[in-house]
Amino acid sequence: MRRSLFHLRPLFAGLAVLIATVNTAFATFPGRNGLIAFRVQTEAGLQIFTVRPNGKDLRQITFVSGDAVGPAWSPDGRKIVFEHDVPDACANVAIMNADGTGMVEFPAPDACEGDPTFTPDGKRIIFDRFDPATFDEGFWSMDLEGNHRQHIGECCADPTVSPDGKRLSFVGFNGDPTGAALFTSKIDGTNLLQVTPFSFDVAVKQDWAPDGKHLVFTIYGDVPVDGVSSNIVIIRPDGTHLRQITHYQGGGVTATVGSYSPDGRWIIFRLTDHGTFGLYKIRTDGTHLTVILPLSAFRPAFIAWGPRPRDDDGEDEED
Repeated sequence: MRRSLFHLRPLFAGLAVLIATVNTAFATFPGRNGLIAFRVQTEAGLQIFTVRPNGKDLRQITFVSGDAVGPAWSPDGRKIVFEHDVPDACANVAIMNADGTGMVEFPAPDACEGDPTFTPDGKRIIFDRFDPATFDEGFWSMDLEGNHRQHIGECCADPTVSPDGKRLSFVGFNGDPTGAALFTSKIDGTNLLQVTPFSFDVAVKQDWAPDGKHLVFTIYGDVPVDGVSSNIVIIRPDGTHLRQITHYQGGGVTATVGSYSPDGRWIIFRLTDHGTFGLYKIRTDGTHLTVILPLSAFRPAFIAWGPRPRDDDGEDEED
């Protein structure tokens, strides 16, 4: 669960101990580039929008009471799973068609559930579950009907499944205001590996490359610090070969990563420029910065680039 969304859950300082003792959403799946989904603040709360990679056909697809956040695509590009922050109640996981129709929710009577993502076979949903009565938190999985729930591991935020389905990446915290690190584990929560130091203050939105060889994340992006710009960074899952993709400085201009493109050639992100916001893409080598939605007051967040359904011959922009 994101630190910023679940107000029923305090940010307890014991997370550092929790991470140290553990035995143990939002993946981009390979394919042709399809629609891009993200959440935006509206007069009726946070809602999910989609747009084509060329910036056309911007559409609002949720109209829920409360907030719809954290969209994640199914591997076939036909479904979106997301977190519904229900007013005056715990959050729950919801699933819908890519056009916003057919929404089904999976409320849990005694827990807050969010940060959902699909497994690569499209058959299960991985999510974060928090019990406000006991403060127990962990990653769980369930099928697409909300049944056959299984506990996976004890930590922490933004579970994201690797394209081969064998590993998880996620963000963990040490209790400091700017202490957030990238971790990986096996899909069952074992073999925990800290990929980055907590001092990187990794933002709660990261992604696997479609070939599984790299992770992309935002450095200095979880808690804003005056004079410090967040930037996009690529790293191998074992913590080696770190490479910065954007190089903004001074805090006025920042980059916040969304995801890889399904073809693996692009990274999509929000550019913030002195209080205006745009949806941009950039090559994985840091070249070919391209505008999708120009700078304005419209603020996309938790951006996910979905694969195009195989029988969809709609307009696209591959290059």
